[in-house]
Amino acid sequence: MPPARYAFLGPAGTFAHAAARQLADTDRLAAAELVPSGSVTQAIDALRAGDVDGAVVPLENSVEGAVPATLDALTAGRPLVIVAETFLPVVFQLLARPGTPIEAVRTVATHPHAEAQVRRFLLTELPAATIALVDSTAAGAEAVAAGRFDAAVAPAVSAELYSLDTLAADIADQPGAVTRFVLLTRPQPAPPPTGADRTTLVSYLRQNHPGALLQLLTEFATRGVNLTRIESRPTKGQLGEYCFSIDCEGHVADARIADTLAALHRVCASVRYLGSYPRADRTPPSPVLPEADDAAFREAQRWLAAIRESGDPAGPVIG
Repeated sequence: MPPARYAFLGPAGTFAHAAARQLADTDRLAAAELVPSGSVTQAIDALRAGDVDGAVVPLENSVEGAVPATLDALTAGRPLVIVAETFLPVVFQLLARPGTPIEAVRTVATHPHAEAQVRRFLLTELPAATIALVDSTAAGAEAVAAGRFDAAVAPAVSAELYSLDTLAADIADQPGAVTRFVLLTRPQPAPPPTGADRTTLVSYLRQNHPGALLQLLTEFATRGVNLTRIESRPTKGQLGEYCFSIDCEGHVADARIADTLAALHRVCASVRYLGSYPRADRTPPSPVLPEADDAAFREAQRWLAAIRESGDPAGPVIG
């Protein structure tokens, strides 16, 4: 049987490539063939077309926030699910061909997310340089090696892969940045709950009216479900129409998460479930309210079933 194939934002040497290798180290992609793609959209398209078995793509960054290309690709098109995530520290270098002094740099190639994280460095150290935005940091390094640009902002591994020198190291404006990468597959059952899980979904409001977003959020709040991310994205329809991409603590196997999803299905025009999976940081979830744990839901179902069967809930006598 041939090994599974997983696409990543390539070429080799990108942060996405490093994230895919990091997932491989956890045995999630053990023995898999890693296939470079020219963009996030192409990686996801290849997965939907059945050309690969999964795709490793960036979802959010601790400095720049969500990656729009990933969010938009997941809110439309054939459904996909997230089955794993990993966090990757993001450290940038200014790379150039051997012998190039920093004073000679007139053009710099990099990915838009990388440019946003080193903008102050570029304005201070290379104020006259023209910044060219390319599909990936590694593509920028590759273009520098080919002589199309003077320098690139890329990870250190790109210097090794493309035989470039480091003109400046660790140049991010905000040190300690982290990018969250996710492994996408075609729909499949969620991995078993671990007790430190995350569920991702997209909700579309039925109509825009006063309190519509509050109504959506109330479904989480009344069941004691903690949100870890919420982003509004245009639906690509009429101006002013938005959907909401949401991460919350918990697993679809948890009663409170299942009940929340069912409630959202009732009140929203549409809900796209994007998977339940272990949190990469293994952060313990927020304490679950006693009335929101699985035992409380089971007891409520038992009580309701007794009423339906006999009209007597067999509860305590009051008064």
